[in-house]
Amino acid sequence: MSAATTSKVALVTGGGFGIGRAIALSLARAGCDIGVIDLDPDAAAETCRLVAALDRNAAHATGSVADRPDVIRCVAELHVALGPVDVLVNNAGILRTAPFLDTTDADWRAVFAVNLDGVFHVSQAVLPSMVARSTGVVINMSSWTGKKGVPNHSAYAASKAAVIALTQSLAGEMAANGIRINAVCPGVIVDTRMRDEAEALNRQQGLPDVATRARAIPLQRPGTPDDVARVVTFLASDDASYMTGQAINITGGLWMS
Repeated sequence: MSAATTSKVALVTGGGFGIGRAIALSLARAGCDIGVIDLDPDAAAETCRLVAALDRNAAHATGSVADRPDVIRCVAELHVALGPVDVLVNNAGILRTAPFLDTTDADWRAVFAVNLDGVFHVSQAVLPSMVARSTGVVINMSSWTGKKGVPNHSAYAASKAAVIALTQSLAGEMAANGIRINAVCPGVIVDTRMRDEAEALNRQQGLPDVATRARAIPLQRPGTPDDVARVVTFLASDDASYMTGQAINITGGLWMS
């Protein structure tokens, strides 16, 4: 991260585990203080402990991004602890897989409540301060399945496609305020709680496991949380100052458009 972006405050939702924790630590190494919103207070506290070991300030708040009052409270708590947010990473997400005809209303709504409504709620809570200061960066977590639907992933893929559309809409709207908004689209990423849940669901549904799927990846391996975190850190930096409205693939070549 360029020097002009250090000593700023980054807020990472879902920062207690996996990709979210890797993003929090990568941004901390680049010089940011870190705020974490997560449902698991112990996991969020551990992320903050790791950030503090990097000599950066850290604070966490417990709540669901799907719940607007929770979001308003959490953002206010972190503002008091750290100051206004300069970099927002809307990372929190959940996965529910099933054949489309077996997808329940409850699963459909739960996926959209976290993956899409969460981006809406947190962005609405954070963007006014960015607009007032005419500066800020937002990075939204989409997925390669938001560009190419995948069987048994209808709710997840639809929610992530909506995240891309929301990202592009906001990027055009907020550019005049000096705010850049991009998305990242990871592929098959291991060493995350979501991947563990996905593998269990895949076994139940007779779908290929991660080792089988990795053989179709041109770079011949699944991705890691650090692979995603490095791209997010670049997008948060002044080195990406002319990039907005993009949806960047991090798929090892699995998806190229």
